[in-house]
Amino acid sequence: MAYSYKGALTFGLVYIPIFLSNAIKNNDIGFNMIERNTMSRVKYKKTCVDCKNKEVKNEDIVKGYQYEKGKYVIFTNKDFEKIKTPKDKNIVIEQFVNLNEVDPIYFDKSYYVNPMGADRAFSVLLQAMQKNNKAGVAKTVLGTKETLLLIRAYEGRMVANTLFFYEEVLKMPEVKEAKTLKKEVDLATTLILQMTKPFKPEKFKDEYTARVRKAIKEKIAGNEIISSNTLEEPTKIINIMEALQKSLQPEHEKKRKKVAK
Repeated sequence: MAYSYKGALTFGLVYIPIFLSNAIKNNDIGFNMIERNTMSRVKYKKTCVDCKNKEVKNEDIVKGYQYEKGKYVIFTNKDFEKIKTPKDKNIVIEQFVNLNEVDPIYFDKSYYVNPMGADRAFSVLLQAMQKNNKAGVAKTVLGTKETLLLIRAYEGRMVANTLFFYEEVLKMPEVKEAKTLKKEVDLATTLILQMTKPFKPEKFKDEYTARVRKAIKEKIAGNEIISSNTLEEPTKIINIMEALQKSLQPEHEKKRKKVAK
């Protein structure tokens, strides 16, 4: 199994060798950049300011920090490794929190946590977190960046979510609160409750990507793509009360279910 990180997970004096594997796959469709007239691949080459358009080889590219205009200090991978402390080389759980205390805005990437020995200690931690609905807040250095992580139980597995640091989350823009009527809020509540169902992720499909894949097949076969604009567009209703009332009508509900299928 390919791994994204190999090290250890620690809490207190407990040391558990682990590795992280990707929990998410990229489902994007890859398109190449093509020159329209020759149908030839467009390539990008790396050059430097003083290279006179000469291509720079990857082995000649290093990381430099500009401390004054035109002046740099060079950092190598060895330099970054020297800066790391023993603590930085492991995933160290610094505290535990109630899982519902972590707002989803802080979540970034997801990984499965896999034991490499110390299986009993791994299972003890997993079961204890799951039983008490707790998650561990941890830190480590991945590559050249200190990373905040949330270690949690998910469907009997241990998952690590990288988190954004507090200072990375932008301040929420101020929005002027509009005046509302109680009956509007009551109707909106009724509609929300009517539309509330258990979350089943397998129910939601990437329909647009499916249409793109179908369009690719049509193009390969030499057929024209049929425009999706021929489908009926949703009715735009400006009045909030009218929109809520019509949304609650049985006819609308039946139509919505039919479209969902």
